[in-house]
Amino acid sequence: MLNGKSIGIITSGGDCGGLNSVIKGAALMAKSYEIDSYLIPNGYAGLYNLDSSENIIKLDSAKIDQISSMIAGSEAGNSRVKISKIEDPDKYKKICSGLKKFNIGALIISGGDDTGSAVVDLEENGVTAIHVPKTMDLDLQTYSVGGDSTINRIARYVNDLKTTGRSHNRIMVIEVFGRYAGHTAFRGGIAADADCILIPEVPVDFNIVYKHMKETFTSRVRESENKAGTYMIVVAEGLKDAAGTTLTDASVSVDSFGHKKLSGAGKYVAQNLSQLMKSDPEMIQFMKEQGLFVEKMNELPEIRETVPAYLARSGSTSAMDANFGKETGAGAVTLIVNGISGVTVTRVIKGNIEYIPTRDAIKQRYVSEKMINFYEKIGICFGRKPSEFSPTFSEVEKACWFYL
Repeated sequence: MLNGKSIGIITSGGDCGGLNSVIKGAALMAKSYEIDSYLIPNGYAGLYNLDSSENIIKLDSAKIDQISSMIAGSEAGNSRVKISKIEDPDKYKKICSGLKKFNIGALIISGGDDTGSAVVDLEENGVTAIHVPKTMDLDLQTYSVGGDSTINRIARYVNDLKTTGRSHNRIMVIEVFGRYAGHTAFRGGIAADADCILIPEVPVDFNIVYKHMKETFTSRVRESENKAGTYMIVVAEGLKDAAGTTLTDASVSVDSFGHKKLSGAGKYVAQNLSQLMKSDPEMIQFMKEQGLFVEKMNELPEIRETVPAYLARSGSTSAMDANFGKETGAGAVTLIVNGISGVTVTRVIKGNIEYIPTRDAIKQRYVSEKMINFYEKIGICFGRKPSEFSPTFSEVEKACWFYL
C-alpha cells in the first residue's frame, strides 16, 4: 500500500502511440483512489535527477484534461538512459532521495525491454514499481502499447507508395523499424498487400527475391493496358543474410543503451536487386517488348528505397492502443493500491487485471515461423524458398479478441 504517498509516472525509451493513454489512465485511476500522481519528466534521466529538481508536474484535473489519448508521443517526455549504465555508485540512493523529496511511494513505468530490466533493478533496490509494456517493435512476451499504431502507419505508407511505384514503373523498397524482430514489417506489409517482406527471422536470399520480383513485376506490366506496374518490398531494419550478418551501415555507432543503431537495410536490398537486374539480359528485352526501353535513359526499371523512420512512431494513436494504454495504465495503479508490484501488466479483461513477472515479460519474442509458412502459401515472398505449410486445427470453447 502507498500509505499516503503519491504515484510517479515515467515513460522511457522511444516514443510511440499510446503512451499518453497510459498516463491518462494511470492519472484517472489514481484520482479515483484520491491519490496524487506526478509526471517525472524525461524518463530515467528525470528520475535520476529528481532530487535536484525544484518541482514536477502534478496531474490535477486540468492537466489530465489536456492529455489526449489519441495523440502519439508522451506528455512526460522520454530519454534513452539506462539506470544500470549510470556510473554513479550511489545512483539508487540518489533516486530514493528524489522520490522521498516529492513523497512518491511508487512508480508506473512504461517502456520496452530495457525499461523492464530497469524496473527489476529498481524493485531490487527498494523502489516500488510497475511495468506497463511499451514497444512498437512488439518483441516483448506480451502485447505492447505502440504496436498497433505503428503497424497502421507502416501499412498506410506502403499502400500510398504504390501510386508512385505504378506511375514510374518502379520497384519500391520501404525500410521500417523493428530491430531484431520483424513484427511491424510483417504485419504492416501484410495489411498493405506487400509483395515481399524481409525480416530478421528469415535470412535473405537475394536470388529468390529477384526471381519473385521479376516474375511479379513483369506480369503486372504485361497485363496492364498502360504498361504500368510496381512491386512492393517491406524490409525490417535488422535484416540478416545467410551467414547471420545484420545488413546495416557499418559506420553507425551505438545508442546510450549500448545497442548498435540499425540503418541501411533498405539501401542494401535495393543495391543488391539492382545489380542482379543489370546482369539479367531478359529484363532489357522485356523493356523493349513493352515499348519502355530508351537507351541510357530508361533501360531498366528503377529500384528505389525509402525510409519513413520516425514518421512510423509519431503523430496519432490507434483506437486499439488508446484502449490498451488506458486500461494498463489504470490497471497498474490498481495493482499498486492492492500491494502488487515488480510485475508487468499484460491486459485488463472483463475487469480482471492480468500480469506476469517483469523478468518473463522482457524476453524477446519473434515472428512465428508457422505464420510465415501460412503467408508463403498465398504467395508472399520472404526472401527464401517457401517452406511447406502444414496446417493444424483445433476447436475452441470461445473465440476471444482484444476488446472481448
